[in-house]
Amino acid sequence: MITVLRPTEADEQLSTAGLKCPACAGALAPWGYARSRSVRGRDGNLKLRPRRARCRDCRTTHVLLPATLLPRRTATVEVIGAALLAKVTGASHHSIAADLDLPADTVRGWIRSATAHASWLYARGTITAHRFDPELPPILPTGTALGDAIAALGIAAAAAKRRLGRPVTPWEFITQFTGGHLLTPLARAS
Repeated sequence: MITVLRPTEADEQLSTAGLKCPACAGALAPWGYARSRSVRGRDGNLKLRPRRARCRDCRTTHVLLPATLLPRRTATVEVIGAALLAKVTGASHHSIAADLDLPADTVRGWIRSATAHASWLYARGTITAHRFDPELPPILPTGTALGDAIAALGIAAAAAKRRLGRPVTPWEFITQFTGGHLLTPLARAS
């Protein structure tokens, strides 16, 4: 799986062998599409079918997943991010689930997963923020591990937006920084 900020640009790069394989750095070529899926967005369900690519050298296939999505999740990163932000501000998973019209177990799972590797997310956010803006002051603690992680990732997204000027949401930048591992436990987020 490769996270892409702009799927149309990635599709164009595939046609010109401009995307490289993360396994061997060989050129990727178009290789059809992944299965169609329905994903819950802030404004209702979205249908999409991500592009697949195959390495010309090692023959490995990859799904080019838009940065609006996380792997194996049925909600967009905007919905998941809203749940995490609500938790950081003190809401319970029950009230978050009710506000988002989602099962409470789903929201509790997202919160537990992000909290389980909050130190990795914090480190990733801090490193990325200072890569985009070396003049940033230290990122101050918020009082919780998840709060610290979300704050660092938000600061990194703001620094990337200032530097790159790309018209993407902060959560799309965060998906890119984390390689889609916002909710993946640290053992799997290498």
